Amino acid sequence: MYHHYLNAPEGFPKPYVHITADDEGVTSIYFVNEKKALEAKSAITRQCVKELQEYFKGKRLTFTVPLSMPGTEFQKRVWQQLCNIPYGEMWSYKQLALTLGSVNYCRAVGMANSRNPISLIVPCHRVIGHDGKLVGYTGGLDIKAWLLEHEKNKKMKSKQN
Repeated sequence: MYHHYLNAPEGFPKPYVHITADDEGVTSIYFVNEKKALEAKSAITRQCVKELQEYFKGKRLTFTVPLSMPGTEFQKRVWQQLCNIPYGEMWSYKQLALTLGSVNYCRAVGMANSRNPISLIVPCHRVIGHDGKLVGYTGGLDIKAWLLEHEKNKKMKSKQN
């Protein structure tokens, strides 16, 4: 298992982004207050750091780093659909459930979101409550709000240029 820490951008609610990977791809991304594991970097973690830095600078809208995400077939479907939510957009849990086949999947979609181990790259932060409120983000609602505001600002800036 590889571990790599990225210093979070200024103003971000946590000081570090902790990236883990195996030989196949990134296995997790979490936002942390301290470095608890010894760093053991790999080509995959270095690529992930580079892409995250580009994202935070507003120069990357999608990610190409390989991912290694074990999960149920349903979880994998949800996580794949999350990756189809465009940068700077927000979908409701209901909207996400409907793209997967049924409004009755809302609760299961929420559970799959909460088990997403690769925050930000698999953008579960783009899913909000049906009433437009920020709900359910494992990293904390302060981080969810920061990421959504970051994407909104970068998207607006790119439209102005």
